[in-house]
Amino acid sequence: MKKVIALGLIAATAIALTGCTDSDASPSDANDGDLRQVRVAALPITETAALWGGIKAGIFAERGLSVEVLPAQGGAQAIPALLNGDIDFAIGQPFGPFRADLQDLGVIMIGNYASSYADGDDINAVVASAKSGITRPAELAGRRVAVNSLGAAGDVTIMAAVEKDGGDPSTIKFVEVAFPDAPAQLEAGNIDAAWVPEPFVTQLRSRGDTFIVAPYQAVVPGLATLTTITTKERTESDAKLVEDFSAAMKETLQWAQDPANEAAVRQAIKDNLQLPEPVADSVKLPAFGWDLDRTSLQTLAELAQKYRVLDQQPNFDRLIQQQ
Repeated sequence: MKKVIALGLIAATAIALTGCTDSDASPSDANDGDLRQVRVAALPITETAALWGGIKAGIFAERGLSVEVLPAQGGAQAIPALLNGDIDFAIGQPFGPFRADLQDLGVIMIGNYASSYADGDDINAVVASAKSGITRPAELAGRRVAVNSLGAAGDVTIMAAVEKDGGDPSTIKFVEVAFPDAPAQLEAGNIDAAWVPEPFVTQLRSRGDTFIVAPYQAVVPGLATLTTITTKERTESDAKLVEDFSAAMKETLQWAQDPANEAAVRQAIKDNLQLPEPVADSVKLPAFGWDLDRTSLQTLAELAQKYRVLDQQPNFDRLIQQQ
Protein backbone atom coordinates (compact mmCIF):
# COMPACT_ATOMS: atom_id res chain seq x y z
CA MET A 1 0.00 0.00 0.00
CA LYS A 2 1.39 3.41 -0.96
CA LYS A 3 2.78 5.44 1.91
CA VAL A 4 1.52 9.00 2.24
CA ILE A 5 3.22 11.54 4.50
CA ALA A 6 1.45 14.19 6.52
CA LEU A 7 2.23 17.44 4.76
CA GLY A 8 -0.28 19.52 6.67
CA LEU A 9 -3.36 19.33 4.44
CA ILE A 10 -3.33 16.82 1.58
CA ALA A 11 -6.57 16.46 -0.32
CA ALA A 12 -7.82 12.89 -0.52
CA THR A 13 -8.87 13.53 -4.08
CA ALA A 14 -5.34 14.55 -4.97
CA ILE A 15 -3.97 11.36 -3.49
CA ALA A 16 -6.55 9.35 -5.40
CA LEU A 17 -5.27 10.80 -8.65
CA THR A 18 -1.86 9.26 -8.19
CA GLY A 19 -1.04 5.85 -9.49
CA CYS A 20 2.44 4.41 -9.31
CA THR A 21 4.46 7.40 -8.11
CA ASP A 22 7.46 5.85 -6.44
CA SER A 23 10.49 3.81 -7.30
CA ASP A 24 8.20 0.97 -8.41
CA ALA A 25 8.10 2.85 -11.71
CA SER A 26 11.84 2.44 -12.19
CA PRO A 27 13.30 -0.26 -14.43
CA SER A 28 15.79 -0.91 -11.63
CA ASP A 29 13.29 -2.66 -9.34
CA ALA A 30 15.36 -5.75 -8.92
CA ASN A 31 18.33 -3.77 -7.65
CA ASP A 32 16.45 -1.35 -5.39
CA GLY A 33 18.26 -2.82 -2.38
CA ASP A 34 21.49 -1.40 -3.76
CA LEU A 35 20.04 2.08 -4.25
CA ARG A 36 19.72 4.97 -1.81
CA GLN A 37 16.07 5.59 -0.96
CA VAL A 38 14.96 9.20 -1.55
CA ARG A 39 11.55 10.69 -0.75
CA VAL A 40 10.29 13.64 -2.80
CA ALA A 41 7.02 15.53 -2.32
CA ALA A 42 5.32 16.76 -5.51
CA LEU A 43 1.87 17.78 -6.68
CA PRO A 44 -0.19 15.14 -8.53
CA ILE A 45 -0.41 17.24 -11.71
CA THR A 46 0.86 16.87 -15.26
CA GLU A 47 4.04 18.87 -14.57
CA THR A 48 5.23 16.03 -12.34
CA ALA A 49 5.43 13.83 -15.44
CA ALA A 50 9.05 14.88 -15.91
CA LEU A 51 9.98 13.44 -12.53
CA TRP A 52 7.90 10.29 -13.00
CA GLY A 53 9.37 9.84 -16.48
CA GLY A 54 12.93 10.39 -15.31
CA ILE A 55 12.49 7.73 -12.64
CA LYS A 56 11.09 5.24 -15.16
CA ALA A 57 13.89 6.04 -17.61
CA GLY A 58 16.42 5.06 -14.95
CA ILE A 59 18.09 8.47 -14.70
CA PHE A 60 18.00 8.48 -10.90
CA ALA A 61 18.98 4.83 -10.60
CA GLU A 62 22.09 5.58 -12.68
CA ARG A 63 23.16 7.87 -9.83
CA GLY A 64 22.35 5.30 -7.18
CA LEU A 65 18.97 6.71 -6.18
CA SER A 66 15.57 5.04 -5.80
CA VAL A 67 13.00 7.84 -5.70
CA GLU A 68 9.58 7.65 -4.06
CA VAL A 69 7.23 10.48 -5.08
CA LEU A 70 4.70 11.46 -2.42
CA PRO A 71 1.63 13.55 -3.29
CA ALA A 72 1.31 17.05 -1.82
CA GLN A 73 -1.25 19.80 -2.31
CA GLY A 74 1.42 22.51 -2.53
CA GLY A 75 5.01 23.37 -1.76
CA ALA A 76 4.14 25.13 1.50
CA GLN A 77 2.60 21.95 2.91
CA ALA A 78 5.87 20.11 2.33
CA ILE A 79 7.97 22.47 4.47
CA PRO A 80 7.19 20.80 7.85
CA ALA A 81 7.96 17.39 6.37
CA LEU A 82 11.28 18.68 5.05
CA LEU A 83 12.23 20.19 8.39
CA ASN A 84 11.25 17.00 10.22
CA GLY A 85 13.29 14.85 7.87
CA ASP A 86 10.21 12.94 6.66
CA ILE A 87 11.13 13.82 3.08
CA ASP A 88 14.42 14.73 1.45
CA PHE A 89 13.28 17.13 -1.27
CA ALA A 90 10.11 18.84 -2.45
CA ILE A 91 8.86 20.35 -5.69
CA GLY A 92 6.37 23.16 -5.33
CA GLN A 93 5.46 26.80 -5.84
CA PRO A 94 7.98 29.41 -4.67
CA PHE A 95 5.93 30.83 -1.79
CA GLY A 96 6.61 27.93 0.57
CA PRO A 97 10.34 28.61 0.52
CA PHE A 98 9.73 32.38 0.46
CA ARG A 99 7.91 32.21 3.79
CA ALA A 100 10.29 29.66 5.24
CA ASP A 101 13.17 32.01 4.49
CA LEU A 102 11.41 34.92 6.19
CA GLN A 103 11.41 32.74 9.31
CA ASP A 104 15.03 31.72 8.68
CA LEU A 105 14.07 28.03 8.79
CA GLY A 106 16.97 26.92 6.64
CA VAL A 107 14.91 25.98 3.56
CA ILE A 108 16.71 26.60 0.27
CA MET A 109 15.98 26.44 -3.45
CA ILE A 110 18.52 24.21 -5.16
CA GLY A 111 17.04 24.34 -8.64
CA ASN A 112 14.09 25.21 -10.80
CA TYR A 113 11.73 22.55 -12.12
CA ALA A 114 9.14 24.09 -14.45
CA SER A 115 8.35 27.54 -15.80
CA SER A 116 5.49 29.19 -17.61
CA TYR A 117 5.74 30.43 -21.18
CA ALA A 118 6.42 34.04 -22.06
CA ASP A 119 3.89 33.86 -24.90
CA GLY A 120 1.46 31.46 -26.53
CA ASP A 121 -0.71 29.08 -24.52
CA ASP A 122 0.48 28.92 -20.92
CA ILE A 123 0.30 26.00 -18.53
CA ASN A 124 -1.98 27.56 -15.94
CA ALA A 125 -4.93 29.91 -16.20
CA VAL A 126 -7.98 31.34 -14.50
CA VAL A 127 -11.11 29.68 -15.89
CA ALA A 128 -14.57 30.96 -14.94
CA SER A 129 -17.82 29.06 -14.77
CA ALA A 130 -19.83 29.67 -17.94
CA LYS A 131 -22.81 30.67 -15.81
CA SER A 132 -20.79 33.27 -13.87
CA GLY A 133 -20.82 35.71 -16.78
CA ILE A 134 -17.16 36.58 -16.20
CA THR A 135 -15.31 37.31 -19.45
CA ARG A 136 -12.23 39.37 -18.48
CA PRO A 137 -9.81 39.75 -15.53
CA ALA A 138 -11.35 42.97 -14.16
CA GLU A 139 -14.65 41.10 -13.66
CA LEU A 140 -13.00 38.78 -11.13
CA ALA A 141 -13.22 41.68 -8.64
CA GLY A 142 -15.75 40.87 -5.94
CA ARG A 143 -16.06 37.24 -7.07
CA ARG A 144 -15.06 33.91 -5.49
CA VAL A 145 -11.83 32.70 -7.09
CA ALA A 146 -10.19 29.40 -6.14
CA VAL A 147 -6.46 28.87 -5.76
CA ASN A 148 -4.79 25.71 -4.48
CA SER A 149 -2.90 27.55 -1.75
CA LEU A 150 -3.80 30.94 -0.31
CA GLY A 151 -1.13 33.62 -0.29
CA ALA A 152 0.95 32.15 -3.10
CA ALA A 153 1.75 32.75 -6.77
CA GLY A 154 -1.82 32.14 -7.90
CA ASP A 155 -3.59 34.87 -5.97
CA VAL A 156 -0.67 37.31 -6.23
CA THR A 157 -0.51 37.16 -10.02
CA ILE A 158 -4.32 37.15 -10.30
CA MET A 159 -4.49 40.35 -8.25
CA ALA A 160 -1.87 41.93 -10.49
CA ALA A 161 -3.74 40.84 -13.64
CA VAL A 162 -7.04 42.21 -12.31
CA GLU A 163 -5.46 45.55 -11.43
CA LYS A 164 -3.78 45.71 -14.84
CA ASP A 165 -7.21 45.24 -16.45
CA GLY A 166 -8.74 48.04 -14.37
CA GLY A 167 -10.37 46.01 -11.60
CA ASP A 168 -10.01 46.29 -7.83
CA PRO A 169 -7.88 43.34 -6.66
CA SER A 170 -8.63 43.98 -2.99
CA THR A 171 -12.23 42.81 -3.46
CA ILE A 172 -11.45 39.35 -4.85
CA LYS A 173 -12.67 36.60 -2.51
CA PHE A 174 -10.00 33.91 -2.70
CA VAL A 175 -10.97 30.38 -1.69
CA GLU A 176 -8.52 27.54 -1.13
CA VAL A 177 -9.47 24.54 -3.26
CA ALA A 178 -7.19 21.67 -4.26
CA PHE A 179 -6.72 21.56 -8.03
CA PRO A 180 -8.54 18.22 -8.51
CA ASP A 181 -11.57 19.60 -6.65
CA ALA A 182 -11.90 22.80 -8.70
CA PRO A 183 -14.02 21.41 -11.58
CA ALA A 184 -16.68 20.08 -9.21
CA GLN A 185 -16.68 23.26 -7.12
CA LEU A 186 -17.15 25.36 -10.25
CA GLU A 187 -19.96 23.17 -11.48
CA ALA A 188 -21.68 23.33 -8.10
CA GLY A 189 -21.51 27.13 -8.09
CA ASN A 190 -19.46 27.28 -4.89
CA ILE A 191 -16.84 29.37 -6.70
CA ASP A 192 -17.05 31.66 -9.72
CA ALA A 193 -13.61 30.98 -11.17
CA ALA A 194 -10.56 28.84 -10.50
CA TRP A 195 -6.85 29.17 -11.10
CA VAL A 196 -5.70 25.75 -12.30
CA PRO A 197 -2.81 24.09 -14.15
CA GLU A 198 -3.10 21.43 -16.80
CA PRO A 199 -4.85 19.06 -17.18
CA PHE A 200 -7.64 21.04 -15.56
CA VAL A 201 -7.43 24.04 -17.94
CA THR A 202 -8.13 21.75 -20.88
CA GLN A 203 -10.81 19.85 -18.94
CA LEU A 204 -12.71 23.02 -17.96
CA ARG A 205 -12.49 24.67 -21.36
CA SER A 206 -13.64 21.49 -23.09
CA ARG A 207 -16.83 21.42 -21.02
CA GLY A 208 -17.68 25.03 -21.86
CA ASP A 209 -16.18 27.09 -19.04
CA THR A 210 -14.53 30.40 -19.94
CA PHE A 211 -10.79 31.08 -20.18
CA ILE A 212 -10.16 34.44 -18.47
CA VAL A 213 -6.42 35.03 -18.19
CA ALA A 214 -3.06 33.32 -17.89
CA PRO A 215 -1.93 35.48 -14.94
CA TYR A 216 1.74 34.56 -15.08
CA GLN A 217 1.98 35.77 -18.66
CA ALA A 218 0.02 38.89 -17.81
CA VAL A 219 2.44 40.06 -15.14
CA VAL A 220 5.67 37.97 -15.04
CA PRO A 221 6.13 36.15 -18.37
CA GLY A 222 8.23 33.00 -18.04
CA LEU A 223 7.82 32.85 -14.26
CA ALA A 224 9.01 29.76 -12.42
CA THR A 225 5.91 27.75 -11.54
CA LEU A 226 7.67 25.02 -9.57
CA THR A 227 11.06 24.95 -7.86
CA THR A 228 13.05 22.21 -6.15
CA ILE A 229 13.79 22.70 -2.46
CA THR A 230 15.57 21.06 0.43
CA THR A 231 17.18 22.26 3.65
CA LYS A 232 20.54 23.89 4.25
CA GLU A 233 21.15 21.30 6.95
CA ARG A 234 20.79 18.49 4.39
CA THR A 235 23.30 20.11 2.03
CA GLU A 236 25.76 20.23 4.91
CA SER A 237 25.10 16.81 6.46
CA ASP A 238 24.56 14.87 3.24
CA ALA A 239 26.21 16.83 0.45
CA LYS A 240 26.63 13.72 -1.71
CA LEU A 241 22.89 13.04 -1.72
CA VAL A 242 22.10 16.64 -2.70
CA GLU A 243 24.77 16.54 -5.40
CA ASP A 244 23.53 13.24 -6.87
CA PHE A 245 19.87 14.21 -6.71
CA SER A 246 20.54 17.63 -8.27
CA ALA A 247 22.55 16.10 -11.11
CA ALA A 248 19.79 13.56 -11.77
CA MET A 249 17.11 16.26 -11.67
CA LYS A 250 19.03 18.45 -14.11
CA GLU A 251 19.43 15.51 -16.50
CA THR A 252 15.77 14.54 -16.04
CA LEU A 253 14.50 18.02 -16.89
CA GLN A 254 16.76 18.18 -19.96
CA TRP A 255 15.43 14.76 -20.97
CA ALA A 256 11.82 15.90 -20.46
CA GLN A 257 12.33 19.09 -22.46
CA ASP A 258 13.73 17.17 -25.45
CA PRO A 259 10.93 16.75 -28.07
CA ALA A 260 12.25 13.27 -28.77
CA ASN A 261 11.07 12.22 -25.29
CA GLU A 262 7.64 13.85 -25.33
CA ALA A 263 5.89 10.51 -25.85
CA ALA A 264 7.60 9.09 -22.76
CA VAL A 265 6.66 12.16 -20.71
CA ARG A 266 3.04 11.85 -21.78
CA GLN A 267 3.11 8.14 -21.01
CA ALA A 268 4.17 9.08 -17.47
CA ILE A 269 1.01 11.19 -17.23
CA LYS A 270 -1.09 8.21 -18.31
CA ASP A 271 0.69 5.93 -15.85
CA ASN A 272 0.23 8.22 -12.86
CA LEU A 273 -2.94 10.29 -13.37
CA GLN A 274 -6.44 9.08 -14.08
CA LEU A 275 -6.95 11.10 -17.24
CA PRO A 276 -8.65 10.26 -20.51
CA GLU A 277 -5.99 9.34 -23.04
CA PRO A 278 -6.88 12.21 -25.43
CA VAL A 279 -6.35 14.70 -22.58
CA ALA A 280 -3.01 13.17 -21.60
CA ASP A 281 -1.93 13.35 -25.24
CA SER A 282 -2.88 17.01 -25.69
CA VAL A 283 -2.33 18.92 -22.43
CA LYS A 284 0.21 21.73 -22.55
CA LEU A 285 3.47 20.76 -20.88
CA PRO A 286 5.56 23.43 -19.11
CA ALA A 287 9.05 24.60 -19.94
CA PHE A 288 11.19 22.18 -17.93
CA GLY A 289 14.59 23.37 -16.77
CA TRP A 290 16.93 23.31 -13.77
CA ASP A 291 18.34 26.86 -13.83
CA LEU A 292 16.62 29.27 -11.44
CA ASP A 293 15.60 32.71 -12.75
CA ARG A 294 16.33 34.92 -9.76
CA THR A 295 14.98 38.06 -11.44
CA SER A 296 11.49 36.65 -12.00
CA LEU A 297 11.37 35.24 -8.48
CA GLN A 298 12.29 38.63 -7.06
CA THR A 299 9.57 40.27 -9.17
CA LEU A 300 7.05 37.79 -7.80
CA ALA A 301 8.13 38.54 -4.23
CA GLU A 302 7.86 42.30 -4.88
CA LEU A 303 4.28 41.84 -6.12
CA ALA A 304 3.51 39.77 -3.04
CA GLN A 305 4.75 42.55 -0.81
CA LYS A 306 2.74 45.12 -2.79
CA TYR A 307 -0.45 43.13 -2.21
CA ARG A 308 0.48 42.47 1.43
CA VAL A 309 0.84 38.75 0.95
CA LEU A 310 4.41 39.03 2.24
CA ASP A 311 5.53 41.53 4.87
CA GLN A 312 9.03 41.79 3.44
CA GLN A 313 11.33 40.33 0.83
CA PRO A 314 13.09 37.01 1.32
CA ASN A 315 16.86 37.02 1.58
CA PHE A 316 17.54 35.73 -1.93
CA ASP A 317 21.28 35.40 -1.30
CA ARG A 318 20.44 32.89 1.42
CA LEU A 319 17.40 31.29 -0.22
CA ILE A 320 18.77 30.55 -3.69
CA GLN A 321 21.52 27.97 -3.59
CA GLN A 322 21.57 26.73 -7.18
CA GLN A 323 23.21 23.30 -7.34
